[in-house]
Amino acid sequence: MTRIDLFLKELEAEAKTTRKMLAIVPNDKYDWKPHPKSMNIRSLATHIAELPTWASLVLTTTELDFAKEPYNPTIINDTKDLVALFERSMLEAKGQLLPENEKKLEEKWILRNGEQIYSEQTKAENIRHAISQTIHHRAQLGVFLRLLDIPIPGSYGPSADDQSF
Repeated sequence: MTRIDLFLKELEAEAKTTRKMLAIVPNDKYDWKPHPKSMNIRSLATHIAELPTWASLVLTTTELDFAKEPYNPTIINDTKDLVALFERSMLEAKGQLLPENEKKLEEKWILRNGEQIYSEQTKAENIRHAISQTIHHRAQLGVFLRLLDIPIPGSYGPSADDQSF
């Protein structure tokens, strides 16, 4: 199995849980945040929905420089659009996770803001990082939703809400 195959397999496995989590974001809570220093649900959920596009970004470029290309997230105001954004992001990722791109995985890729370099890793390491970021931020979203008393779906097995005691 190639690394591209492994990334596709993991991306699809994580997408199942991500879809469940994004689908339960209440339309009336997009501006809510648990703390003044926290992102609001809109920003967090949009970031999660866009993260799969990092696979295509790193496979088609050599760097991302925020000084030249500021981050402009998609504006999302309802859950239907949020889930649709995630599905488009998944299609974009899968469109570049192709066997012919296997050799590109060893190329360097840089994340920077002008002269300040945030990271310089291989493209494979960046794709792995994006998958990890999806898992991390999805867990954050789960905490946000739990604080709103919204039942949480299971990720790698049943959640406390899936079980009857």
